[in-house]
Amino acid sequence: MFKILAADGIANEGIELLRKNFSVEIRDKISHEELLEIIPQFDALIVRSASKVTADVLERGRNLKIIGRAGVGVDNIDVQAATERGIIVINSPDGNTIAATEHTFAMMLAVSRNIPQASGSMHVGKWDRKKFIGVELRNKTLGVIGLGRIGAGVAKRAQSFDMNVIAYDPFVSEERAKNLGVRLVELDELFKIADFITVHMPLTNKTKDMISLAQIKTMKPTVRLINCARGGIINENDLATALKENLIAGAAIDVFENEPLAEDSPLRNLPNIILTPHLGASTVEAQIGVSVDVAKGIIDALNNRPVATAVNLPHIPSHILEKLAPFLDLAERLGRTITGMSKEPISSVQVKVNGKISETNSSLISTAVLKGMLTAALDTNVNLVNANILAAERGIHLSEIKSNIARDFANLVTVSANGNIVTGTLFGNEGRIVSINNFRVDVDPHARILICPHINRPGVIGLVGTLLAEHGINISGMQVGKTAIEGTSLMVLTIDNPLTQDVLAEMKALDPIFDVTPVSYDF
Repeated sequence: MFKILAADGIANEGIELLRKNFSVEIRDKISHEELLEIIPQFDALIVRSASKVTADVLERGRNLKIIGRAGVGVDNIDVQAATERGIIVINSPDGNTIAATEHTFAMMLAVSRNIPQASGSMHVGKWDRKKFIGVELRNKTLGVIGLGRIGAGVAKRAQSFDMNVIAYDPFVSEERAKNLGVRLVELDELFKIADFITVHMPLTNKTKDMISLAQIKTMKPTVRLINCARGGIINENDLATALKENLIAGAAIDVFENEPLAEDSPLRNLPNIILTPHLGASTVEAQIGVSVDVAKGIIDALNNRPVATAVNLPHIPSHILEKLAPFLDLAERLGRTITGMSKEPISSVQVKVNGKISETNSSLISTAVLKGMLTAALDTNVNLVNANILAAERGIHLSEIKSNIARDFANLVTVSANGNIVTGTLFGNEGRIVSINNFRVDVDPHARILICPHINRPGVIGLVGTLLAEHGINISGMQVGKTAIEGTSLMVLTIDNPLTQDVLAEMKALDPIFDVTPVSYDF
């Protein structure tokens, strides 16, 4: 019988579910040294945030098949080391969704009616009604940044309060937004017109300091900001400055760049901000939910069934993986390319697999395309198990075509979306892009590239090269592809340095250049 170790105080409902199937040992408080000592005897491990599942724990856990995190974040688990050892890591992305959604709405209500401040005043013997006059949510505009599970839940509840809901999410289609009763807008517009702004995006290089003083100054002075997503999306020092200078009416913050929040944080002791210590998932129901979710995942995994909440690659038979692995990597990069080329949110994507590879389980290739498309946009770890689910949640329709005929190449993978087409193949085991919008090219999709359709005339390449050189940007590779369109060529540059928005604008302004699309393959 499989043995499971439950650490960190897992809710009893999940434990009882596991005990119907396996032997379970509970260690609510366990030191790292004790964990190292006893882990060799267990097949599965469940933790919350206290226990650190480090590489040395995984090395000693010679029987470990799966690790379950009763919660969303897996920062306390060395996922890479687990993956290398073939250990599945799962989490519970849905178990605390309602809790986080409701906490966001509670914060919105609290900041609109000054509830914590009024309560504190009452507790010291005061009765000051005029000081705590609030505002109603009815007929106000709520700006939701990020329409994932929690953002969509907040939008739904806001409509029951007769709020007008607008949203920014570059990976949500108009159809999906319409079904949610939400109007999609650009981020700048959301900042300008919203009365309340709530953040539900992952913390990435792009979303770090997404809301700083420059953005705050474009907002209404009556706006109220709520962040129950990730610390660091709203610049804390800039937020403190805005609140002190009354540039905005208030804020309610549950998450912070560094936790616990430092005693000398500029956010403390401000009268127009509500602070809570990362309580988004802290409900009885959420703790039960995450424990049950993880228990079900462990039961599935130990019974060799797929686990939809895996945060690393699922088990794939070695003979299939050996054949598919380089195509999966290529497919991810094609997905990243098609996303970079798309000017609008993608609602439909077609994946065509040609050649002998189509005779294998090539559906994994389509899933890998979705993984590449979604990885940069989501705070959850996108993988071959959950990519299809996450795409469906965002209204992205996937269609697949298979054929054992591949002209000119042994195998081809073609991805089409929003009028763009990109095709790749393998040279040996190395993926290459061989066609972009019907222009024949030979591009290595492992660095930074610029896709530049342009007028086919002398001097264009030199013009672009000179501009990039003036800005210290090195070109390490270049391809020029031709097509049947007379007078038009496609230049693809591989560059060694990031391209700023200013340089990008200069390139686009060059007379022979139709457009410039940067694509980065940093996974």
